[in-house]
Amino acid sequence: MKGNALAALAAFAVALPLHAAAADGKAVYQKNCAACHQATGKGIPGAFPALAGNTFVQGPARDPASVLLKGRGGMPDFSQSLNDGDIAAVLTYARSSWGNQAPGLSEGDVTTLRTEMSVGMFSAGQLSNKH
Repeated sequence: MKGNALAALAAFAVALPLHAAAADGKAVYQKNCAACHQATGKGIPGAFPALAGNTFVQGPARDPASVLLKGRGGMPDFSQSLNDGDIAAVLTYARSSWGNQAPGLSEGDVTTLRTEMSVGMFSAGQLSNKH
């Protein structure tokens, strides 16, 4: 019986999906956003908008998510350089930092929006980062 139980446990372990650790929104922000929007979220007046206290950032979650997926004005899109988990994490961070008080997003929320907007899927290839 011990052999059968061990074999069943091994088969179960192999069948479990491997999930990456949840993205760290602050780390994603520091790497991809802070150069323009600043670590404080206050931006650079006349060049890069503040995210702190920004009603657009704190409004309907699909609006800032759409900007990250498609870009807008001078802001590039991050659809091919950030996966849906990273986008959800960084938006959750921005929507709840620097005095902002908006609910976060899930990876599934971003995936659904990406599909609705017909934005290509994230590619982890060596040449995928457009920034």
